[in-house]
Amino acid sequence: MKIAIRMDDITPDMNWDNFLALKALFDKYHICPLIGVVPDNRDDGLRIMEPREDFWEYLKELQGEGWMIAQHGCYHQYTTRKGGLFPLNCFSEYAGVPLEQQRSMISCGKKKLEERGIYTDIFMAPGHTFDKNTLKALKECGFSFLTDGFGKKPYCREGLTFLPVSSRKKDCFRGKQGYTTLVIHANGMNASEIEWYERMLAEYPEKFISYKEFMEIPGEKRGFAGNLAEYLQASAKRILVKLIGLRHGNGGNGR
Repeated sequence: MKIAIRMDDITPDMNWDNFLALKALFDKYHICPLIGVVPDNRDDGLRIMEPREDFWEYLKELQGEGWMIAQHGCYHQYTTRKGGLFPLNCFSEYAGVPLEQQRSMISCGKKKLEERGIYTDIFMAPGHTFDKNTLKALKECGFSFLTDGFGKKPYCREGLTFLPVSSRKKDCFRGKQGYTTLVIHANGMNASEIEWYERMLAEYPEKFISYKEFMEIPGEKRGFAGNLAEYLQASAKRILVKLIGLRHGNGGNGR
């Protein structure tokens, strides 16, 4: 299994201590991840530290180093209780929202990034949730890739190439064939979680690839049966995470 990395919730006022600690690891092992940048963050939960004044210039520096950038929604605000086509969660910025409104938000986010010199055709949905209208709006707004879904390699659906994420971290290291993505939310990570990535990179350096390499894998056609299996797997994982969260008293809510 070859493993790419994506980092969600990239904002000027994110947890820079964790982000830079992870960047040092990726630099050491010559890995360039995908980062999901929120064009106009309105989620107070993502405001961790003082904003970095050179944020947008720094992003362009990362692009120059080979890092890939995805548009991570528009405002990162959850306005519905829908899971859509990939129901890992039951909240969304997009799923359940009318097509015209989705198109407007996606276009607005794209414009805000481009005004700051950031150009991308990769989309990352907040909460992993989206519906058919999202896919249609993304296509109309010029996007080619969506980083989500389950599978062993990229696949094509509704004119977009999906770049799958891992359903369980430990499955990435069990000798299976294919490609997947580990999803990192650096804002809430503790030292032991960062140390886990350091151990994995040191122990399995041959497994990790830069995200650009992942994007170069041709997408295979995905039919109804594959889409249904993915939907059921995502639903099952949501329920399992919820049950585990209830057992540990935190409600099992993922973002």
